Amino acid sequence: MALILEYIALFFIAIYSYLEVLVKMFIPAKRKSVSGDIVLITGSGHGIGRLTALKFAALQSILILWDINKEEVEETAEQCRKLGAIAYAYVVDCSKRNEIYAAAEKVKSNIGDVDILINNAGVVFGVEFLELQDHQIEKTFEVNILAHFWITKSFLPAMMKKNRGHIATVASVCGHVGLTYLVDYCASKFGAVGFHTCMTEELAALGKDGIKTSCLCPVFVNTGFVQSPSTRLWPVLKPEDVAQCFVDGILTNKKMIFVPPSVKSYLLLSNFLPQRVISRLNKMQDVQFSTKFRSATKMD
Repeated sequence: MALILEYIALFFIAIYSYLEVLVKMFIPAKRKSVSGDIVLITGSGHGIGRLTALKFAALQSILILWDINKEEVEETAEQCRKLGAIAYAYVVDCSKRNEIYAAAEKVKSNIGDVDILINNAGVVFGVEFLELQDHQIEKTFEVNILAHFWITKSFLPAMMKKNRGHIATVASVCGHVGLTYLVDYCASKFGAVGFHTCMTEELAALGKDGIKTSCLCPVFVNTGFVQSPSTRLWPVLKPEDVAQCFVDGILTNKKMIFVPPSVKSYLLLSNFLPQRVISRLNKMQDVQFSTKFRSATKMD
């Protein structure tokens, strides 16, 4: 009897949730203020990380910027200061756990508790699986997913104590679908999506509803991370547009941020299609890119 009542409750929760989504299509979600919030962004020396930092700087947040490249992260910090924000630049190699922990202690001692944590740093090699060197595979996982664990472990306790904060994960559509020549990258991004999903559920189970989570999953972004990206069915995105969608999602506490939103339809459809149809769709995509580790561009 108790289980039947739970199913009935589940039915009404589902109806309420669908109605809520319908209402939000016509009423803009309320945006929270982040003025004065301490925002830490990894991989903020370029690309989406830098643009995200600049958008938070315009909102008068306090920026803590981590990147492995000293010149680039200091340039980002200077651009943030020109917008009137306080910004601190740290040179941190996110593939090294002890370096992460040491930098986190400096941040907490010298600046304070982080309010918004954005795990953005990432690497990609883009070579055939059997051509991947062991150290490249290790680096991919160290930066793209293991760093999320070490960094979040460093700053989550203060959020838990106050029941306030936001953890944002930069993943990719590659965290939902597999692409040729990106076995290690896709696997690490699947891990990042899983990290976000499980962290969201665990915080809810612990009653920490004041700590919000977001996960960014764009298709190819023209940031220079990979060179000359192109696809037939998905657009190649401008980093400025992706950063804006990311910040908007964080400000409205959006859980999963797909860019473009139409990707959700593709992912939903792929759950019901036979594997050979999915394979054909992937071939139709005609995804092309190059990296400094791979000069060929065809991915069929």
